[in-house]
This record gives sequence, structure tokens and C-alpha cells, in this order.
Amino acid sequence: MQSKGMYTGHLAMLGANLLWGVMSPMSKAVLQSGLVGPLSLTTLRMVGAAAAFWILSLFTRREHATPHDLALLFFASLFGVTLNQGFFITGVSLTSPIDASIAASTVPILTMLIAAVYLKEPITWKKAIGVAVGASGALLLILSNGTVDTAGRSGSIAGGMICLMGALSFAIYLAVFKRLIARYSSVTLMKWMFLYAAICAIPLCGGDAAAIDYAHLSPALWGGVLYVVCCATFFSYLLIPVGQKYLRPTVVGMYTYLQPFIASVVAVLAGLDRFGFAKGIAAVMVCLGVYIVNQSKSRAQLDAERAARQQAASAAQTSPRA
Repeated sequence: MQSKGMYTGHLAMLGANLLWGVMSPMSKAVLQSGLVGPLSLTTLRMVGAAAAFWILSLFTRREHATPHDLALLFFASLFGVTLNQGFFITGVSLTSPIDASIAASTVPILTMLIAAVYLKEPITWKKAIGVAVGASGALLLILSNGTVDTAGRSGSIAGGMICLMGALSFAIYLAVFKRLIARYSSVTLMKWMFLYAAICAIPLCGGDAAAIDYAHLSPALWGGVLYVVCCATFFSYLLIPVGQKYLRPTVVGMYTYLQPFIASVVAVLAGLDRFGFAKGIAAVMVCLGVYIVNQSKSRAQLDAERAARQQAASAAQTSPRA
């Protein structure tokens, strides 16, 4: 039963990061039109996903969240949605895409460190090697893409640090709120988290979203916006809590490394890039890193092994001697 849950968790994380990987070229096309700004798109994501989750909740089993958990869900929303998306969009506007991608690739490393401090999850050699291999593959893929800012802008320290804050926010969400996530269904969690996110976003960026000339958006732009809101936000965040329930935070974070690879595959299929040797090696390293981290032992496993050894030693000492 436990292995079935792990397979479900891996499939959920694979699906969520597949949707996020495709979002990269989709959102870029929307933003390059000049008709929809980054903050407006972020607001549409939060408001649209909040509406979708609350509508979906009308057709699912109703769960009562305690006042204490509702307060915790606000902070989960703050780190997992509002700060994560807000910092990343702001950072991207100030730095190069390469620097932003490199900052985002620190999520698994930060998650591993936070889980070690907060959840007392051990940093084993196998886990550390897996994170390092996955990070190397992600960096190789990002650098091999040779992405250049369309405005000719080089990376800035401020922009890179802001993107790093976004990565840190998401890592905190993955590690700190794991126990809260396990108590409720995905729909209950996300309807409250995105409601809080929308409440935070509307006063700050609602005016920009309202000022969009929706009548002059082309069908292609509408398709891009709907993909970002429905697929890359609603469906992906529906899957994330499933992965968090069955997988350790570091394993969940490792799937972040798949996003630049998926974005590269989309670019290759669209004829915008070529799949070279470096990309192939990078893909193998990312998958190998996820596998190694998944094979590492959790705190519960190490505690169980330690208890078994102590029980065996105690039995050996008390057993009658021939």
C-alpha cells in the first residue's frame, strides 16, 4: 500500500512539473505581446485558480478546517503561492532568464536543508549526492540553452537575489507545511490557499489586471492565458499536495529540476531549439538525481533500523548461553 502511495506521489509531481515546464514558453509568449503584464498574469492566476477551486469544492466532500489550520493555511499560501510567484515574476523582470533559472534550481537544496532543521530529516550521503547530481544536470541544461534576454539585459544581483527569495519561499512551503498538507484533501487546501493569495494580490495588482484590453486579445493569447491559469495553476496545484502527502520534501523539491528539461523539449518540438548531446546528458543526470534521492533513507527508516539493531543486541545479551 505504501509503494502504491509513492507511485501516486511520483506521478502527481511528474504531472505538476510537466504542466509548469510547458508554462515557461506559454507565459513568455503571452508576456511578449505587451498586452498582459507579469503582475497582471500573476493576479489572473491567483483569482482564476481561487474561483476554480471553490467551484470544484461544491462537488466534492466538504471538510471542516479548524481555525488554527485556517491560520496555518494563510502562511502556507503566503510562502507557497504569493511570495513564490511574486518574487519570481519580479526577479525575472530585473535579471536574465539564465540567472532566474539558476536561482529556481536551488529549491531542492534549500528544501533539503530546511527539512533537516525543521523536520529533523537526515542529510545522508546518498541524498546529498542525488541533489548534487540533479543540480548539475539542471545547470548544464540551463547553460546549454544559451537563453538571451530579448532586451539585451544582463543578470543583476538584485534580480537574482529576488528570484532566490522566491525559491526559498517555495522550499519553506514544501518542508514546513508537510504535516498540515497531510490532514486535508487537495481541493480543501487549495481553495483556501488561493483565496488568501487572491485577497493579497487584488489590492496590489488588481488594477493592472482590470486595465487589460481583453476585447483585443487574440485567440492565441487567450489560449496562453487560459493555459497558465487552468493547467499551470489549477491542475498543477491540485497535484502538488498529493505528492507532498506521499513523498519526502526533498524528493518533491527534486522534481523542480525537470522544468527546464520539459521547457527545452517543448522548444525542440516547436522548432525553436535543437536536442543536442548536452541536453541528453543533462536529462539523464536530472533523472538519476531524482532516483538517488528517492532511494535515500528517511528519518523514520533510519529510526526503525536503529531500533531493530538495539532490539537484536538486547535479545543477544539476554539469551541463555550454551
